[in-house]
Formats: sequence, C-alpha cells, structure tokens
Amino acid sequence: MRAFSRNGLLLAFLTALAALLAALHFGALEIPDRFDPRAALDVASEPNLLTGLKLRRARADPARCFAALEQSGLQYEPVADRSTGQGCGLTNALRLRGGRSVALSSPALLSCRAALSFAMWERHALQPAASQRLGGPIATVEHLGSYACRNINTGEGSTRDGRRSRHATADAIDVAGYVREDRTRITVLRDWGGDDAEALFLRDAHAGACRFFEGVLGPDYNELHADHFHLEVGGWGFCR
Repeated sequence: MRAFSRNGLLLAFLTALAALLAALHFGALEIPDRFDPRAALDVASEPNLLTGLKLRRARADPARCFAALEQSGLQYEPVADRSTGQGCGLTNALRLRGGRSVALSSPALLSCRAALSFAMWERHALQPAASQRLGGPIATVEHLGSYACRNINTGEGSTRDGRRSRHATADAIDVAGYVREDRTRITVLRDWGGDDAEALFLRDAHAGACRFFEGVLGPDYNELHADHFHLEVGGWGFCR
C-alpha cells in the first residue's frame, strides 16, 4: 500500500511537472521576467536567486552582454577589437566614461563582461552601501587603471607562472577611492582599517563586488592591494 502511495505521488508530481513545462513552452503560462530563468538579464531589476545565472550567461555572450549594457545607464562607446601582444588585446571591449550614477576619475578600457559586472555592482552594491553607511551617494569612482598588457604582479619584479593578468584583456579594473557629492574622498589605503562609517562603506563595497565580479582582491589579501580593490571577470572565482 505504501509503495503504491509513493508511486502514485511520484506519478502525480511528474504529470504536474510535465504540464507546467508544456504550459511554459507553448506560452499558456506567463512568468515575470525576473523569475524566468530564460529571460535576459535586466540590470535594473532587483537581484534574486536567478541573477547570477543570467549574469554569467550574459557575460559569456557578447550580444547578450551589449544588449544588457544598452539598458544599464552606463556611459560608454564600443572600441574595435585589436591584438596588442601575445595574450593581450581587446575583444568585445568598450571605453567606459561613467556609470549610471557615478563619474570615473578617467575613462577606462574594459571588456563588455567586466563593464556589465561594474554596472551591477554600482547599482546594487556600491550606491546602496553609500546610502546606508554614508547617508548619500558616491559621485566619482577613482581607479588606478584597467587595460594593461602585462603578467600577474607578484611584487617581486616577476610573474606567477608567467601568466597574463586579467588586465591584459581588459577584464579587470583597480578601484582606489571614492568621492562623495560634497567632494570628500574615501580611499582604500587610508580608510580600510578603521571602524567608522567610511571603513564600513568600503567593506560593504568590497563584499558587494564579490557578488557581481568573478574575482575580488583587497587590502586583506596582501600588501600589493593595500591601496585598491582589484575587480575582475573571467577567473576561477575568489573573494579576498
């Protein structure tokens, strides 16, 4: 009797699942885009459990990536693909001049996938952290650079395993500071180690970057990153 009951429940579940999938396939059932795993990434939509999937899919597909960026509010223009050396160059890249609500200290060459992560971070992590910890938005993000044809820096004048840095393909940006609307500056070097509002903001910004970039390094990683956050895409995934 119990076996029959279990089999009956399983059959009912499979039947219901098949009906649901059929309804979705033929358009008989509509799901809001933010809850539909098939829908494109909407940068403006509040993140949920599907956001990571949609972000990874968009970063892997240049057409999806640029389509998402067009709706993001970022200020940019595409740049032509070009090779600048062995393991170096620009592919599906752009010149980022500003975010949706922040200026950049100078334009940055970034791959589309890195810019898309920046857009998500700015909207859903950086500015919310500023509002919560500082009582107002960030006006300018100060960076130390993005694209550079070089290997990974170990601080010893050498490179780890001779591997190219993510900077070599414009997949990384180093963020060193933030300027508030009243022109006061918050820097990673000076303010990271405290326990005041500025330090809490920096920790929130760092943690938020880990949600939207695939690799994040900060002052707690090593001395090379004492003055900036290294934000990258295309890696194996780390947050330090």
